[in-house]
Amino acid sequence: MNNSIPAGMGALLKAVIAAVSWCRQKRSCRDISRWRISTRADGSLCTEADLAAQSALTKKLQAILNVPVLGEEMTSAVQLELWMAGHDGLWCIDPIDGTSNFVRGLPYFAVSVALVRAGESVMGVVYDPVANEMFAAERQRGAFLNGEKLVGREAVGDLAQSMACVDMKRLKKKLAARLAADPPYSSQRNFGASALDWCYTAAGRYDMYLHGGQKLWDYAAGSLILAESGGHACCIENDEFTQCDIWLRSVIAARDRKLFDAWKSWIRAQQ
Repeated sequence: MNNSIPAGMGALLKAVIAAVSWCRQKRSCRDISRWRISTRADGSLCTEADLAAQSALTKKLQAILNVPVLGEEMTSAVQLELWMAGHDGLWCIDPIDGTSNFVRGLPYFAVSVALVRAGESVMGVVYDPVANEMFAAERQRGAFLNGEKLVGREAVGDLAQSMACVDMKRLKKKLAARLAADPPYSSQRNFGASALDWCYTAAGRYDMYLHGGQKLWDYAAGSLILAESGGHACCIENDEFTQCDIWLRSVIAARDRKLFDAWKSWIRAQQ
């Protein structure tokens, strides 16, 4: 990882990046066999690694800025209580986004940290420990990848040439069926870690992104990284991404404005 810090990166963001890096060094993301695995009520997986990383991150982040920390591995009642208490500042973390990949040894998972104020993300960090890639952004200061300004690849010309990242599981049946039978793009991927999906879209590795419903910790950091890289996002049902359901928010996104408008129009025509 490039340790040089560009002038546009503020002291608070530097401190968060350092905290995420420290937690990575202290918690092995590769020795999967030693972590005990449990299943939540909704069927999703949780490991001791998730809980250990959440605890370590909470301590580090509150030492940087002492505001509530809302983590994925908390109960919904506690999450709601913290959200209500954190209007002036709230850390939102997913200690391992892509836990199912992590426990199976699939190298597509990440640590996600966001600072939220008045319901909107003002800082975000997503770290991929396998690729050793640190994506970061601060509102109105730009997005970064490993300490350098994030400059994504040039967008393709139109929908027919594009690669889309599409998560089918929460899409309406009509839209999902159309995407399966007659998609408007040339190729589609989904590897199961929403925070990285946002970052890959910001970097131009995916041209477009679609998700039927994400949790707060899935989009809090990644959506800001995309926005600060020059990208665009909305919900399926609303043009204003920040005005959609906090707890289960659909996503239409692309880095290129022309492609974003075409993608959004196509999706909404299938509703």
